[in-house]
Amino acid sequence: MANPHSQSTRKANPQAVVYRGEGSPENSGTLYNDIHAAYQNALRWHISGRKAHGDTARDILNAWSATLTKVDGSADRFLAAGIYGYQFANAAELMRGYPGFDLARFKTMLLRVFYPLNDSFLRNHNDALATNYWASWDLCNMASLLAIGILCDDRAEVGRALDYFKHGDGNGSIGNATSVEHPGGLVQWQEVGRDQGHATLGIALLGTFCEMAWNQGVDLYGYDDNRVMKTSEYVARYNIGKDVPYTRYTWNYGQPGSWSGSQTFTTASPDGRGNARPIWELLLNHYARRKGMAVPNLTAIAATMRPEGGGGDYGPNSGGFDQLGFGTLALTR
Repeated sequence: MANPHSQSTRKANPQAVVYRGEGSPENSGTLYNDIHAAYQNALRWHISGRKAHGDTARDILNAWSATLTKVDGSADRFLAAGIYGYQFANAAELMRGYPGFDLARFKTMLLRVFYPLNDSFLRNHNDALATNYWASWDLCNMASLLAIGILCDDRAEVGRALDYFKHGDGNGSIGNATSVEHPGGLVQWQEVGRDQGHATLGIALLGTFCEMAWNQGVDLYGYDDNRVMKTSEYVARYNIGKDVPYTRYTWNYGQPGSWSGSQTFTTASPDGRGNARPIWELLLNHYARRKGMAVPNLTAIAATMRPEGGGGDYGPNSGGFDQLGFGTLALTR
């Protein structure tokens, strides 16, 4: 209730074209601030029943669906399409059936503006090799593809997103993102040698993806002997200050037919260690509460964040808005 994004006095600032990475104006912040305002007001409406919050969420979503025609910029446009696409679809799902919400127009906007970039990235990876991009790039576009498929009741696209999780050729598929299993039930996450800001972003997107699938009756949390749990425990353990085993990892990058370089990581990166993201309650809720499993590292790191806030509570820049948050409120049973 204290978050300024959750106030019913919020007004939309829709843009026809949103740029991230390059282009003028570079205005992706305008979009993600409005998405979080819509989501937080939708939450407050569901909880309190106050029409003012429902109206605010509806009006923000309607304003953007009437205005936005394109997401553009550098390669970061694919990050924008992925992160903001899944978040927009989740906000709209909360408002399904609300009086005056133009769901049909909102679906059309998602399918014309966000989906083509999600689809293109997962098929072509910006004309680079599939493994040129880190896991989080795939995962945000997978999450958007899944969320849009759910909102639009498109079984084929939902199925495609779920299949990519299991069999995709990019680094976001679970086998590529978690290729090393260590003794003791810990699985190394692909980006943990890079830095902890991106490693925790990957886990955030992984949890989001699995939760959306769970709500459609598909258990990806338990896939491949609870592989998501094992890699979440790994990243959580390192970010509460404990040591983790690490196997040397080489990241190759380049265009098809021509590797342009590589980078080798020999240890978990201390850069950004302890990075605060409101992501852990979701995973803890599933494994500890739904399934009754012992997850000591998830338990410990969730306690450091409780109660989780959302966009606007973790800094003004894009990283503070990469996840919708409020897991203690919305994802604790």
